[in-house]
Amino acid sequence: MATVTLRSMQGKWIMACTIMASAMAFIDATALNVILPSLQKSLKASGPDLFWVLNAYLLMLASLILIGGTLGDKLGRKKVFMTGIFIFILGSLACGFSSGATMLIIFRLIQGIGGALMIPGSLSLISSSIDEKERGKAIGTWSAATTLVTMGGPALGGALADAGLWRYIFFINVPIGIIVLFFLATKVKESKIETGRTGQDFYGAVTIALGLAMLTFGFLRLPAVGFIHMQSSGSIIGGSIFLFAFIIIERKSSHPMMPLSLFSNRIFSGTNLLTFFLYAGLGTGMLFISLNMVQVQSYTQLESGLTFLPFTFFMVINARFAGSLADKYGSKIFLISGPFLAGTGLLLLSFIQRTSGASDYWTSFFPGILVFGFGMSLTVAPLTAAVMGSVSDHLTGTASGVNNAVSRIAGVFANAVLGSVAVLLFSAALQKEIKTLSFDQQQKQTIIAQTANLGNASVPEGFSSIEQQKIKKAYQAGFISSYNVIMKISAGLAYLAALTALIFIQKKAITFSPDNKQSLSA
Repeated sequence: MATVTLRSMQGKWIMACTIMASAMAFIDATALNVILPSLQKSLKASGPDLFWVLNAYLLMLASLILIGGTLGDKLGRKKVFMTGIFIFILGSLACGFSSGATMLIIFRLIQGIGGALMIPGSLSLISSSIDEKERGKAIGTWSAATTLVTMGGPALGGALADAGLWRYIFFINVPIGIIVLFFLATKVKESKIETGRTGQDFYGAVTIALGLAMLTFGFLRLPAVGFIHMQSSGSIIGGSIFLFAFIIIERKSSHPMMPLSLFSNRIFSGTNLLTFFLYAGLGTGMLFISLNMVQVQSYTQLESGLTFLPFTFFMVINARFAGSLADKYGSKIFLISGPFLAGTGLLLLSFIQRTSGASDYWTSFFPGILVFGFGMSLTVAPLTAAVMGSVSDHLTGTASGVNNAVSRIAGVFANAVLGSVAVLLFSAALQKEIKTLSFDQQQKQTIIAQTANLGNASVPEGFSSIEQQKIKKAYQAGFISSYNVIMKISAGLAYLAALTALIFIQKKAITFSPDNKQSLSA
């Protein structure tokens, strides 16, 4: 397909469709963090259930997004993109009608399948269709626009949750998806690369799906059953074996879903390692900020959603500008300074203690969110441009799939591992809090058992009103203690991302070319 410019009608339709489709997928992620308290209460979900509601989608997305990218390159980017949107619409509709946590988790898996076909198609269509000189600007526009809608997700989710309409976070995807499908079918031309190669990496898809699922399950069960139990240690070991098998399969496959030769490119390897660290910190940080605000600091869900508006403001103002500057001066300076500032914002947020609620927002959460948002706004477009610019055009779908898979795998591991760590930290802090209270051992165990629900821990029955107040304060203090540590870990991950950029990213990108040789490009 011949390249087009942002100013052409074809270019405008490509941008409009990719932005709407991507926003449809991303808005669920940010809005879900805010509506989790309402969802938990409505569906009577436990703490681990909440992590599975988040992870079911991310898990399927991470497992299949690689093959989604290569399918687009081989079968047609628009065709696979549209198929993903259709499946995502069906999954969203089913999620909205879920009557229990288990049902919602199952339908989130279907959403993940659709997202795996849909998300890499967005960047692949842009990178393969938009003129190279405008590609950074186009990706910056995509980043700014999708982030504007995405970061509006918390406010929308909070308003709907406070009104008892949290299910509409899923229903809203249906009309958006139908509109995108119509315009893709009528306004956008097909784009694919004729490579003469057929077949798909079925065994690779199965092994990575099983590996990630077992690792996630093992870490989520760790706080409840301990490390020596087969459900935890057995699943973690089994998952590690499957991931090792995945690497072997990819080395031997004639049509791998993740061509390992791509990682011989220093830029590609570095940007994906950076992505893993940064998005692990980002996902964990945003989840625990929302839980802290609503479940401990007594924010309404709408107030919690609105607190991220400074983040949105910076993303809208800076993302496209940063993408344009990265075209001219290279991505390195942005990929060092952006994650460093994001980490500093998360570090500031890690010192927050018990506040008086939303009235204290400007002196508690606001400074950290401001710095965090500014750092991310400098990072997103240059990072995406660096990834997509490090490979030749016929591998853009695969590169997009790999990078998106890395960011989702980071989210899965962060939610599973740090979610488990948070429960363990909460339990340890709570034991210290109630140590001086006059409860017998059985009562203390009953109180501690509630830590699996994190900030939604409720006082067990059978205690006097005075005792209930003491237990409630202990829960709040214990959760905040675990929150402080988790946010510091998230900040550390962002700092590791900045260090990775310093070590791996060069001013000139090395593009992986079809004949397995490397060439320099600006």
